[in-house]
Order: sequence, then C-alpha cells, then structure tokens
Amino acid sequence: MPGASPTIGTAGAITIRAARPEDAAAIAAIYAPHVLVGTVSFETEAPDTRQMRARMAASDGLYPWLVATVGDAGGVIAFGYAGRFRERAAYRFVVETTVYVADAAQRQGAGRLLYEALIDTLRAQGFTQAIGVIALPNDGSIRLHESVGFRRAGVYRAVGYKNGQWIDVGHWQCALNDAAVPPVEPRRFAEVGVVRG
Repeated sequence: MPGASPTIGTAGAITIRAARPEDAAAIAAIYAPHVLVGTVSFETEAPDTRQMRARMAASDGLYPWLVATVGDAGGVIAFGYAGRFRERAAYRFVVETTVYVADAAQRQGAGRLLYEALIDTLRAQGFTQAIGVIALPNDGSIRLHESVGFRRAGVYRAVGYKNGQWIDVGHWQCALNDAAVPPVEPRRFAEVGVVRG
C-alpha cells in the first residue's frame, strides 16, 4: 500500500500491519471465544474463515483492518478494524472501531499498540470521530479505549440479551479530526496504509 509503512516494529517485538486475506483464519480463531463465551460480542454464532474473509473484503479498501503479530513473520495475536458507524450517508465521516486480542496474548500491550495504529490511521484518512461500543461491565475494554483517547459518551440500558441476561451497552467516542464545513471526504485505507504517530 502507498503511504506509511504497512509494517511497524522489529523481529521479536509486536508488529502492526495491514490484515491480509490469509489472516482470516487466525482472526476468526481470536474472535470465536468472544462470540461463544461471555457477552463481549452480541453475535451468537462464530464466523468461520470464509465469513471473516468476506467481512474483511466488504471494507472495500475504505476501512482499515489491522493485525498485531510477534515479529514480522509471527502469527496473528490481535486484530482491530473500523467500519461504518451507521448506514445513512450523513454518518460517513464517523467510524465504529473494535480490537480483539487472543487470550494467550492478553496484557502484553498488543491491544494498545493496535488501537493506537488504528486511531492514527483513521486520523490520516480524515475521519472525524471514532465510536467504540462496549458491552458492560468490561473494565479492561474501558481502560483500553480511554488509554487511546476515547471518552464515555453514553449508555444504553438492557439493549442486548445473551446467555440468559440483559446487557447494557456503552458508547465511547474519540475525536479524530476537526469537523470542517464543508467536510472533506475520507481517504481510502488502500491509499493511506497503516500510519503510526
């Protein structure tokens, strides 16, 4: 991809790069436990590799999908992406973001490094706001979001029903760029690449 380097880091360190179609199996494996156990995801059936690859392709080069690996050749230990916040055209300057870290890689800093790169990339693309949606309670996710600049924007009470319980959903918001009038259309991730700092 043109723009900033698609790979960040050095061998042995956590590396952030653009996700590739061949990462779909690892991404699906990281995501599945969040679907099958607990309430972090409101999906009830874990997507398989083919479905995850289709989701990645649906970003159509506009929205970033990133992965964290250990070193340049290491396996995927976390993934994050941005997508459309809402369907109507007036929302096109805002994205919804998320990051998932493999259980074995928790508390190693991959989530924060990945989220920082995602935010930096979205800023470079020209999006104005990022929205993080968190099933509550989830202190770890709240800490992660707030560590990269998100602030609590509100809570919807008892809007999700999963695993025999009603779940509150919090929205956290991060200002990316000034809301110019008229706004500038966001640049495609395929043109910008992964950006850090």
